[in-house]
Amino acid sequence: MSVAHPGLAAYIAVTAAYWAFMLTDGALRMLVLLHFHSLGFSPIQLAYLFLLYEVMGIITNLSAGWIAARFGLTSTLYAGLALQVAALLALALLDPGWTITLSVVFVMAVQGVSGVAKDLAKMSSKSAVKLLAPAEGGALFRWVALLTGSKNAVKGFGFFLGTVLLATIGFTPAILAMAAILGAILAATAIFMPAGLPAGRKGAKFSEVFSKDARINRLSAARMFLFGARDTWFVVGIPIYFYSVLSDGSVAGNRAAFFQVGLFMAAWIIGYGAIQASAPRLLAAAEKPVGEIVALARWWVGALTLVPLALALAAWWAGGAAAWLTVTLVVGLLAFGAIFAINSALHSYLILAFTSAGRVTLDVGFYYMANAAGRLIGTLMSGASYQVGGLTACLGCAALLAGLSWLTATTLERAIIERPTTVG
Repeated sequence: MSVAHPGLAAYIAVTAAYWAFMLTDGALRMLVLLHFHSLGFSPIQLAYLFLLYEVMGIITNLSAGWIAARFGLTSTLYAGLALQVAALLALALLDPGWTITLSVVFVMAVQGVSGVAKDLAKMSSKSAVKLLAPAEGGALFRWVALLTGSKNAVKGFGFFLGTVLLATIGFTPAILAMAAILGAILAATAIFMPAGLPAGRKGAKFSEVFSKDARINRLSAARMFLFGARDTWFVVGIPIYFYSVLSDGSVAGNRAAFFQVGLFMAAWIIGYGAIQASAPRLLAAAEKPVGEIVALARWWVGALTLVPLALALAAWWAGGAAAWLTVTLVVGLLAFGAIFAINSALHSYLILAFTSAGRVTLDVGFYYMANAAGRLIGTLMSGASYQVGGLTACLGCAALLAGLSWLTATTLERAIIERPTTVG
């Protein structure tokens, strides 16, 4: 990554803005999850809090590619940051005296705005890599892996930051502090953003969002099941299980449990991000042909499927909370994170390899719509499966979705054979 490359300054600015956004996004998720769990919300009610976040992600990604093609990538990036500030300020207005129903509806609505913000920022940042990365030397894989991996490491720190803020200064002050910091970063980004990102194209039509390329459609389906497999245990099931095991019911015990759950979730995301950023080097894949990358994606998601399946069997065998099960879950889920990170890095590269510069925002938007659909499926299944069948059902559903991702990846290989491609 040469300093002399003309797109590097814009790449750095986009990455810094995305980091700031994901820090608040990770902190906000843990603040909402643990705060409302401590107020007595059930697993399915906790899942409801994040449903509109995921639904709006689907809608946003479907339209954000067209919006960026029409008005330019900087517009969608700034809009994402601004909406997140607005969502944080709105959440600070939550009244503890409201009924549970009113609280759920209000937080769902605010999370919906945050979902729009998140996917505007994500689509803008990922599309920018395709346009800014040098064409030679496998730079595309390295740049997208670095952006995505570093973003996830920052989000992981946000998970821990959210639990620390909740345990120290409380829910509302934490929300207001994050809104102030992100607002300042938005202002700085708007002032200092260098040239390098394209302006919009007035003739862009919304119908262009839907791709006719079988490779993009099948990759998007594999992505949907992949992220569904992660969020089925990640959103509600595992955090609530760990909290129930670690907390003794006292105020001090609850705070200690907040820290421990946040520390695990942060470590998981940070480790995931580090491996994701290193994927091109770990796989020696930066300059491999696209067909070989697709074969790697199929193989790695097959390996991923075995992890939640083994953990589900362990949870079934334990029959409830047990010290050895907790240790097994920690080790197994860290292994899941490492394999998942490689899968995610391969997918993030392939969508940019399959698309063209002229369609990048449209295809990336469609692909992340599928990503958001997977998160929605995972969020629903996380709360419902944990409430109905506990940890065993939660992890079993995750294994099922990972298996569906593997099946879809095999059809992607056939599409590559039918239509060979080069990076472009």
